[in-house]
Amino acid sequence: MKTIRLTMAQALVKFLDNQYIEFDGTVTKFVKGIFTVFGHGNVLGLGQALEEDPGDLIVHQGRNEQGMAHAAMGFAKQMHRKQIYACTSSVGPGAANMVTAAATATANRIPVLFLPGDVYAARQPDPVLQQVEHFHNLNISTNDAFKAVSKYWDRISRPEQLMTAAINAMRVLTNPADTGAVTLALPQDVQGEAYDYPEYFFKKRIHRIERRPATKEMIKEAAELILRKKKPILICGGGVRYSEAAEVFKGFAERFNIPFGETQAGKSAVLWSDKLNLGGIGATGNLAANTIAKEADLIIGVGTRYTDFTTSSKWLFQNPEVEFLNINIAEFDSYKLDAIKVIADAKVALEAIGDELGKVGYKSCYKEEIKEAKDKWQAELDRLFNLEYTGETFKPEVAGHLDHVLEEFGKKTGAYLTQTKVLGMLDEMLDDDAIVVGSSGSLPGDLQRVWRPKTVNSYHMEYGYSCMGYEVNAALGVKIAAPEKEVYSLLGDGSYMMLHSELPTSIQEKKKINIIVFDNMSFGCINNLQMGKGMGSFGTEFRFRNEETGKLDGDLVPIDFAMSATAYGCKTYRVKTVEELRTAIENSKKQTVSTLIDIKILPKTMTHDYESWWRVGIAEVSNKESIKKAREELEEEMKKAREY
Repeated sequence: MKTIRLTMAQALVKFLDNQYIEFDGTVTKFVKGIFTVFGHGNVLGLGQALEEDPGDLIVHQGRNEQGMAHAAMGFAKQMHRKQIYACTSSVGPGAANMVTAAATATANRIPVLFLPGDVYAARQPDPVLQQVEHFHNLNISTNDAFKAVSKYWDRISRPEQLMTAAINAMRVLTNPADTGAVTLALPQDVQGEAYDYPEYFFKKRIHRIERRPATKEMIKEAAELILRKKKPILICGGGVRYSEAAEVFKGFAERFNIPFGETQAGKSAVLWSDKLNLGGIGATGNLAANTIAKEADLIIGVGTRYTDFTTSSKWLFQNPEVEFLNINIAEFDSYKLDAIKVIADAKVALEAIGDELGKVGYKSCYKEEIKEAKDKWQAELDRLFNLEYTGETFKPEVAGHLDHVLEEFGKKTGAYLTQTKVLGMLDEMLDDDAIVVGSSGSLPGDLQRVWRPKTVNSYHMEYGYSCMGYEVNAALGVKIAAPEKEVYSLLGDGSYMMLHSELPTSIQEKKKINIIVFDNMSFGCINNLQMGKGMGSFGTEFRFRNEETGKLDGDLVPIDFAMSATAYGCKTYRVKTVEELRTAIENSKKQTVSTLIDIKILPKTMTHDYESWWRVGIAEVSNKESIKKAREELEEEMKKAREY
């Protein structure tokens, strides 16, 4: 047996450089590269290996460990999980910074390989810099925090352990039913230790992502269920995109006249222009999809994991005869809502079920309902896109908020732009193939409702973990995945301040991204939530501390976000009017460096509920009548929701 003497870190790099994916006959290199923030816990081990012989792996220099890991996730998500980046950090705070990103990846079922440095396996110099000591168990380190947020976790405490650990890491990273964050903790001494690795460990490995077929019994049961139903609705989940099953999904809907709603992850698999596409469904869904869903007698979930937003906390589907059919590669998801289960790849399952239904010429019983629902929503969209502030209270856009807050904001900024008006202009002005990226705050809800993708795979929303700080950093990963397209990150001022570390990385890498900051001087989404459920505005608007009251109820805090991005080398714009926005968008397209558009947006001008509900924790005991009323409303709506 031939062997190669390498350090553990060198062997890991060589192994990663030889991993490939095969999907539908096409073979692609699986690990494109690695994002790094070097520290004492990884620079002389993994860093040395990457300097000496990275192979074809591309090495990127991150600015923040969480930020660079969001970029890796954005890349993998945009690549439909067919290619990934690894991320390495030092031990201690560098590793801890990546835990949030690992949770984001796992919640969204996106493959990212985490390679945090770890404390010494030998223990000789303990406690080393950045080591957290546990008196009861010296085996625990910061990296144990990854266990709760990883689909696979291992610690390489001997160099030969790398072989089984690395192969198991690939098993999970390439598994469409069980992928997510994979963590290999790398003690800094072991990274530099040598071993005679068998040559065959470094052979070219091709991991096939196979289209798992459903059993005959599953297909038969699914077809029989559909045949009993008159008004089914499909849900287009992220699995439709990752399976690259969009054309088959669309053909299935058209063949049997079944309308469909979209989840955040499924949106842009099929275009809004398709007559059966009702758009976003659920708590952040629109009038069209939710109207049809409430009356549907069958819900056919394709590649969806049924989050509380998709189901409106299991409240949306009100038809007493409603049943569920779940087509999902993941057995766990297929069991949700007590559904009939088709555990299979979305594309092959829809084809097989379609063959059965075609034998008897099945059609749904919808007449004009689909068109009428879509027309009503289109009329509402036109209203939202043209909504302007006239000095009068918006209803329902500003329900529950005092007019003087709007007046205060306007006087402070000189801006009276509404959020929906701005989204309408972006919908009109951005290139048809531009990719929009988002994650948190009010914008994901607004975008799921109002955004109308004009090309496939152009909508990129992380809404499984709704992680503030994903937006800017993931946009870099999306740009790396789609370098020929304009990429726009849409986010609030709160998210921008939370984390935008890889904006300067985009300048360094010459990967142009466009940041559009919606500045309403608040955590606006949560301010809406608290006020809509009986609270006052508390701790969610960005205000100076008032010396008279001792509370954060002073003047609004103004921030020049354009100035911050200018310092990084971005081309920036300050926007307060429609004309300034139009000029900024047109000019930003001409730039070759990353851009930032700082838009001052009136608070409370985002969209609100359309035939939906979302369960939130409301106090059962309070002195405020408004909170008591909100609690009563919660208990009434709970009676309409499914219990599991």
